[in-house]
Amino acid sequence: MSEAASYKPQTGRAYGSRMNYRLIILAAALVCGASPVFAGPRAVIELFTSQGCSSCPPADRLLGEMSRDPSLLTMSLPVDYWDYLGWKDTLALHGHTKRQHAYALARGVNDVGTPQAVINGVVAVLGSDRQAIEHAIEQSRRSGEALSLPVALKIADGLVTVAIPAAVNAKHSGEVWLCPVTDRIAVAIGRGENRGRTITYHEVVRRWVKLGDWNGSEQTFTYKLADIPERNLLLRDVDRLDVLVQSGVAAKPGLILGAASTKLP
Repeated sequence: MSEAASYKPQTGRAYGSRMNYRLIILAAALVCGASPVFAGPRAVIELFTSQGCSSCPPADRLLGEMSRDPSLLTMSLPVDYWDYLGWKDTLALHGHTKRQHAYALARGVNDVGTPQAVINGVVAVLGSDRQAIEHAIEQSRRSGEALSLPVALKIADGLVTVAIPAAVNAKHSGEVWLCPVTDRIAVAIGRGENRGRTITYHEVVRRWVKLGDWNGSEQTFTYKLADIPERNLLLRDVDRLDVLVQSGVAAKPGLILGAASTKLP
């Protein structure tokens, strides 16, 4: 089955829908009362979904199930291109739509659709197909470079600090992104394809903050916790922070080299 036929494309036609994730508690962080740091996921799963897509609820449920696997970093990225069907997605960011199109460009394809899962930044599959996602995880890790970069993330004294070591491969570089995430959001949908349903969305990315460019050398990035809220996003709505170190640029993203996640205190 071709990629274009494996999920619901933007044309409006409906198609059918171990390294453990170790908990690291740094002694210094304990002294400072910082939140625990998670490092070493075997995969980052980005699910492109929409409240206006009738094929998406099975994928949304699956992401919720997979979020319980501590070896996976799961992220829900609601898009806005189905809003024309009669329901404006209450969680969608236009930046998610742009990111999905950028992934398509990087893979040399034109169309995008939902539900779609992108694994470690390089393999795209149907977002409701657990077996395809697991296969994509293995496929993306064959080179040994996916998530090979250890990233340290901590929160202390009102600052988010991200420490990245020097690359073993001198050619590696990338962008460093900070994502506030809400664990669970239930939405009652009043119109569109999912009219009358209340759907729970898991691990929802609320915004993207570029911390800077990683040049392959040892670097540390900081960001004020107080600067995370934006427009309708309050700090109390944020359950955790994710950090991605990704090769390429936002317009043409590549392999995710490293990732970390921490709960807010």
